[in-house]
Parts: sequence; C-alpha cells; structure tokens
Amino acid sequence: MRLIQWENLPRKMRNEKVRQYYEILRKRQGSLMLKRVLDLMMATVLTAVLSPVMLLLAAAIKADSRGPVFFRQKRITQYGREYRIFKFRTMVADADRKGPAVTTAGDSRITRMGNLLRKCRLDELPQLFNVLAGDMSFVGTRPEVGKYVDAYTDEMQATLLLPAGITSRTSIAYKDEDEVMERYMRETGKGADEVYITYVLPEKMKYNLDYLKKFSVPGDIRVMIDTLFAVIR
Repeated sequence: MRLIQWENLPRKMRNEKVRQYYEILRKRQGSLMLKRVLDLMMATVLTAVLSPVMLLLAAAIKADSRGPVFFRQKRITQYGREYRIFKFRTMVADADRKGPAVTTAGDSRITRMGNLLRKCRLDELPQLFNVLAGDMSFVGTRPEVGKYVDAYTDEMQATLLLPAGITSRTSIAYKDEDEVMERYMRETGKGADEVYITYVLPEKMKYNLDYLKKFSVPGDIRVMIDTLFAVIR
C-alpha cells in the first residue's frame, strides 16, 4: 500500500486541509506497506479458520428470514473509489429501500438473527473478502455510503487517503451508535440522515482524523486487540 502522487489525487481531495495529513502519511510509506502485508496475512488465515463458522451463520440467516445471505452495498474507500462491501445480512430484504442508510435503536428492519449478529459484530466477518481484494484494511475509517461522503468537509476528505477499515477507535467509541442516533433524533426532532450528517458524523471524524495523525502499525494492532475486548464485553 503506497500513497499515490499528490497531483493524482481526486480534485476534491487536493486541498490544504488534506495536505497536512498527506505529508504525515507520506513519511510513513514503509509502515503503510507493512500494514498491507499484515492485512493479507491475517485475512488469509482468518478466512481459512473461520470459514466453518461463516457457513453456519449463513445457514442460520437463510433459515431465519427471506432474502440473500450477504448484504452488498456500494461504499466509498481509498481516494473516493466506489466498491461493494460484504456483510452478513442483518435486516429484512430490501431494507435500504425501506429506510435510511443508518440504523437507530429498535429499528424494525433488523431481523432476529441480525440482532444477534450485530451484538457480537459477526455480521462484519465477510469483510475479510474485501480486505483480500484490497478494498479495505483491518483498521481504518469505517466506509460510508456516497451521500454521506458527499457531505464531507475539506478536512474529512483526508480519511480517504487510506482504505476503509473493518474497525477503528471510532467503532469502539460508537459501538452503540444506534442509541446515539436515537437520542439525537429525539432531542432535535430531525430525521436519521440529517442527524447523522449534522451531529454524529462530525463527532466520529474527530477520532478518524486523529488516527491519521498518529498512524502506526503497533497502533493498528492495539486497536484490533481493543476491538476484540470490546466485542467480548
């Protein structure tokens, strides 16, 4: 994993706010390459080890509700590139047409099996395929749908310098994001999309931008360990 030349970045990313983060990461090219090597090694091993578990989960999802096993949605990753994320389906079929792109507490679209998968974060397991494909990394900014990326400020664009991640400090801090969304919606009387863009996204981005400033491979390993403990708790 190497940063492309500044002049080759998408025009929207070539602003002075992003440049400071670009220069930080440019000096850590060796760490970025090691990050990709570790991603490939871990994803390969975990896919092999967890494949029986994923097969069992797939069967349980299929038995629980009508619809496909996987949820595939267009998300945005490094340099603003669009890709399709792999997740186990946790909602009713065509849920994205029946409500906002974010979920709130008590969302009626979530299935019984989906509720269990979300609590244990097992719905994220198929993203190992995205890591192998190079669309994602184990640690990085969680991928957003296009309409939320369109709302990024100049500084937020810096999070697109690296591939989207399965987990992050933000994911740990906002492990109960649906409850946070519900509270803001109740307090403001606004809809889910407006609440997410206006209140939740800027708060999450503080963690994401801080990660870029402090990026290191040992730091990524600590995030993965802390994520494991957070899921266990």
